[in-house]
Order: sequence, then C-alpha cells, then structure tokens
Amino acid sequence: MIAGKSASTDPDEGESDLILRAASEKRPYHFGPFPLEALGRDRRIIAREESAAPPGAAAAAATANGDPVAAKGPFGRALARYASLFAGFADGPVAPAKAPVPDDIARRAVDIKGGAYFLNASQVGICRIPDSARCAGGAAVAGDHAVVILVEHGRLPEAGNPARDWVDGEVAATAALRAFEIACCVAGHIRYMGFPARAHGAAAATGDDEALDFERLAVLAGIAIRTGRGIANPFLDDRFSLAVVSTDYALALDEPLDEQADGARGLHYWLGINGAESGRERNRRAGRASHLSRYPMEQVKRVDRPTTLILDDEVPRVPKRAAFFERALKGDLGQKAQVERARFATKHPFAQAMIPLIRNMVPLQDGPVAAEAGDLDDPAANSRALKSLSYFLGADLTGICEIPRYAWFSHKEDGRPIEPYHRYAVVMLIDQEYDTMEGASGDDWISGAQSMRGYMRGAAIAGIMADTLRDQGIPARPQTNLDSDVLHIPLVLWAGLGELSRIGELVLNPFVGPRFKSVVLTTDLPLEVDRPIDFGLQYFCNHCMKCARECPCDAIFWGDKVMFNGYEMWKPDVERCTRYRVTNPKGSACGRCMKTCPLNKVISADGPLITQAASWLGVNAMWAKPALVPLAVRADDALGHGRRNPLKRWWLDLEIVDGVCVRPRGVNERDIEPEREATMDPAKQRIAYYHADAMPPPDHPEPWPVDRKAALAAGAELERPDAAGLRQSRGGATPAHYRPTPPVGAGGER
Repeated sequence: MIAGKSASTDPDEGESDLILRAASEKRPYHFGPFPLEALGRDRRIIAREESAAPPGAAAAAATANGDPVAAKGPFGRALARYASLFAGFADGPVAPAKAPVPDDIARRAVDIKGGAYFLNASQVGICRIPDSARCAGGAAVAGDHAVVILVEHGRLPEAGNPARDWVDGEVAATAALRAFEIACCVAGHIRYMGFPARAHGAAAATGDDEALDFERLAVLAGIAIRTGRGIANPFLDDRFSLAVVSTDYALALDEPLDEQADGARGLHYWLGINGAESGRERNRRAGRASHLSRYPMEQVKRVDRPTTLILDDEVPRVPKRAAFFERALKGDLGQKAQVERARFATKHPFAQAMIPLIRNMVPLQDGPVAAEAGDLDDPAANSRALKSLSYFLGADLTGICEIPRYAWFSHKEDGRPIEPYHRYAVVMLIDQEYDTMEGASGDDWISGAQSMRGYMRGAAIAGIMADTLRDQGIPARPQTNLDSDVLHIPLVLWAGLGELSRIGELVLNPFVGPRFKSVVLTTDLPLEVDRPIDFGLQYFCNHCMKCARECPCDAIFWGDKVMFNGYEMWKPDVERCTRYRVTNPKGSACGRCMKTCPLNKVISADGPLITQAASWLGVNAMWAKPALVPLAVRADDALGHGRRNPLKRWWLDLEIVDGVCVRPRGVNERDIEPEREATMDPAKQRIAYYHADAMPPPDHPEPWPVDRKAALAAGAELERPDAAGLRQSRGGATPAHYRPTPPVGAGGER
C-alpha cells in the first residue's frame, strides 16, 4: 500500500480463474505477501504518535525485537559475528551524483518496497520520522523518512531435534539479523542512487542504533498497532523483529493501521484475499516437519545414481582457472569481456548494494575449530538437525551427499593444489524469487541482482551453520560463489535435489525448476546422506526445446546428449553464453533460460490447479509422460508462461557507470517466440567444446586466449553416451581429451 491507497478488497477478485492462473498474478509486487492493503487505516494515529514524548535510548533498544546481548551458545555466537560484520555496512559513502529517478514518489516507493520484499521482508511500511521517534540521548539521525522492515520469526524445530537446542532463545535474534541484512542492502541501494541512507537494527549492537524508536515507526508505517503489551502485527501478533532505514530520499508514505485491524485473519485471509499468500498455505507449511522443505521432495522417486551417465573414474578434476567467468576475468576472452567481467552482474545499484556483504563474508568462511567436540555421533539426527537449521535460516531446499573425488576443484585460482579435506556436503538451494522473475525478461537490469540475492543469502546461511559446527568442535566450511573449493553441480545431483537439464551445466529441481543458486557446507560431521532423484526430467527435456529456443545467444544445444569430460549432457556453448552474459548491453547478466523453462513455477496451495496437478503427475505418474509431456510443453506456450508480467516489475532501470547511476542505453524486453522452434536445425548449430585438454594451465595468471576454431572442431571427438558406456564396460581407455592441461610449473606450455 502506498499513501493510503489500496487494491480492491473484493475477496472474489482474481479467484475465478484458479484452475489456469494463480490469483497472485494480479497482485502488484510491492504489496508483499500479506494483505495489508485490505486493512483499515486511521490517520488520526499520526497525531497521537507524533505528540508523544520520545523514549530514552535504552528503553527503545530494549523493545527492538532481537537483543544481540542475549546471544548464547554456538548458534547465538555465530549470529553475533555476522551481525557485527553487517554493521560495518549500515552506512557508507553516497554516490557523487543523484540517479535519474522518477519525480513520482509513489514509483520510488515501489522500487524501495520491492527491493525489501525481494530480499524476503515479511512486511514493509514507509513513514516520516517525527521528533517523538528520535530517542532522547541517542545519536542524531539524518533524514526524515523511515523504511520500516518487518521479518517474521522462524519456527522452532521439534523437541528431540538437536537443532532445537541450538536455536532456542535465538528466534528473535535470527529474524533481527535478517531484517538488518535487508536494511543494509536497501540503504546501500539508496546511497548508490545518490541519496544518504542508513540501516538501523537491533542486530547491529552499536550505540547509535539506539537512536530510533522502532515501535513508534512501525505503528506510523502501518505495519503494527498498539496493544496493552506493546505493539503487535495483525497477522503475526508479536512474532516478528524490526529494522529501519533512515533517509532523506522522498518516498510515498503509508498510513497507520486502524487499531481494529487486529482481527485480520478471517475467511478472506484463509483463502488468500487479493492474491496474497493464504492462511491455508501458511498452515500447510507449518504442518510439515522442520527438516522437510516446503516442497514435497519426499514424494520424488529415489535412485542409486543420477539419471545421466557419469563415468566416475574418468571425470577429470578441473582447476578454478578453467571456469569461463574466471577465463573472462583473466583476459582469455579478450579485453572487452575482461573489463565487463568485473561489473556485469553488479552494474545495477541494487545488485551492487549486496556486494560488500558478499565479499566481506568470505574471510568468515574459515575459522578455528573448538578443541572439544560436541556429542554429535548420530548421523540421522545430525542430518535432520542441519536440514532444520538450514530451513530456519532461510534455505529453500537442502540435501546431503558424500563428496565424490571429481567434485573437488584440482587447483585454486592462483594455481595452488586443492587436497580434498571433508567427507560430506550439505547442499542448499536458494530460490531466485519467482515473482521478480515473472516481471523480468531474464536478461534485463534485475537479472544480476537475482544472482547476488542467492549468493548473499546462501553465504550467510552456510556461514552461520559452519560457525555453529566449528564452535562445537566439528570441522566445517561454507563453499560460496566467491570462494568454493568444490563444484556445486555434481553435489546438487548426488544430494538428490535435481537432474541435469537441457540447459546444460544446470540442474533442475521438480518444484522450483532451474530458478535457484546453490551454496554448499562441507563437513566431517557424521551424516545420513540422501539419494539422487528421478522425476523424468531426461524425457521431458528431450521433448522440450523452450530454453534453447529462447536463448538470446543460441548457446543451448538443440541436439541429443553427448559425453563431455565424463558426463552425459546436453552440452551448451559455454564460451558463447559467457560472452553474452558479461557484455550484455541492455541488461545485467542473463537468466533467460530460467525465466522461460516450463518448470519455472511455484508449487503451493495458492497455485493454479492445473500447475498443482501437473506437478503431482510429473512426480508421481512418470508412466504417463509420453502422453503428458507434449501436451505440457504446448500448454506452457499457450498459457503465455515465460512472458513478462508488468505487475511484478518493481525495480528501476539504472546502470552504474564510473560510480554514478545513469539511464541505460537500452533494456531487453523479450517475450517468448514459439514460432522460432520450426527453424531450429541441430545440424546447423555450431557448438564450441572446450574439453579438459583445452583448459588453461591451472597456474597460468596471464591471458590464455581461447581457440574457438579448435573448440568447434573438437565436437568430432565427442562420444555418444551409449558408446561411452560400452567402451568403459569393455575396459577401453579413457579419451585423451579428458586429461587437463598440466600446470606450467610441471612443464605445461602453449
């Protein structure tokens, strides 16, 4: 809600087409998951709150949910370490020039609220900061606007689950840390647009964050009401924590809630009024065991090996230097790609706002292990505990596997060898956020921020988990996008979180499709592992060409699977993909394949019945796939899936150039092109294959230019999967092109 205006509160609006479409499709993104816009407002409360005497700083701090001083035990200490890190980015330099933002303060508020909801705020409100909210004795706060961020408390794991003991007493502090993380990013976004802004949070534990009365601001911003016990939220009672962004960036204001709004959880809320998340969906999730995700992964068929052939003994260990983003950074793809590689995913101010947090979590990935180990010798209980902890912290899907030899990189970026050091991997998927992707083309200006969101959230989750384990004497390390000693894709497969897809070097999950980023926690804690899954994706992808059809640079293979470095896959042209993503002139990075994949859906009680039915059949009736898959692929296009939904487009199109936001030269505004499939002839597609023997030496710091002509010719060396399996069964030699280029220090040369 902005400036007191609300969406229609007709409970029937948007609910007449639930078979084909979700009511949420008609819900503006910045309204958030709770139907705040359906509640009554009372402007008279403004005068009451503004005329009150300001509280003392200590009193205000005591009521800001989530007291960091109370931190106790390994988990509480981990929260405190990350809160201290985030506090370093609550404020910072402001861009030297103001961005070309709209004069329309309502449109500005859509961008700011949208950014907070994108980062998983539960509710957001905006108000002015009156003198009555500036605490007596607290530090002076510049700015007259407050963006108030509310985060719901997580659910405690069940009694008997070791995670219960870890997090008990830290529920409010966990939500406070998340709220503060969001506030830091929103404040950073505003500063990159050229306006002062500062994040304030109970998690920050700094004296100048006692400067504002969070409770008064929450009331004025329309996300809380006064009660005899303090403040409460109409949907969450007192189960929430708060953070605030103070700024002089002019934004449309919200009005205080009518104090009769306390009875908001009626029938309309249960059904999902105005397309908001329904009470029945929230109850469904709350009824699941805490070690299970919100998605019914337990229904998916488990198998002994991934559904694509992996020649375990032949898969080479590869160096980080061989990854194509690393090659672009080193200059292997030329000067333009090298320059743009340093900024391609973060040239939008909201993406850039997350970078300081992401980078500064890297030093916390390694840390001392306590001398005394805790009593954690039950693998099944340990696995339940780590899964519960991951979901409590915000992971969307979690699986566990042993780490195969080839999942370890062979060398670090600087050429130092990597020796495997942990046995198990806890693999977590972070959803890149469906609604934002619905509003985007996939390769426009929000794409990079979607990646950064996944990386930031994953780094914080895995980092806090690793700290918690190390504090109990268990070796553990997060493996993040900025610093990972393991390849994530094989671990996602072995942890039972998906199957390899036509997109190529990307795994699809049956419930979120390809719409995720992964983070891994490696450890020696005894764990019960998961098994790989089979939900028929190989058949589906073999009969669906949508991602390949919609790829803006024709990098996704149109033909049949091949063997590449020991894996059966639809091998993409990674060089072509990388060049497009790092030099995209009308957007930030690219996720077009994720945007258009038919499995890019939300499976919940609020989803359209046809999507719920299709998901159930896809997982539980694989025998029907020959009949259902062609129908599903055609229906996906017919229903317009993959097109942009303007109601979900919350961000402003901006580009950072030389430290200042400017209007970009253009914006990718693609929609789906079903007619293009008729022109796709695999025999005419040219794919470059950079086998292991074409990789740069792992210790070569200078440019090692790609030889695309040789890579195109390397397609002649590829084996078919059936031929490779037969060769290996007969004891045939591993192909020579599976041998990586040796280090220069070991005699390697161009």
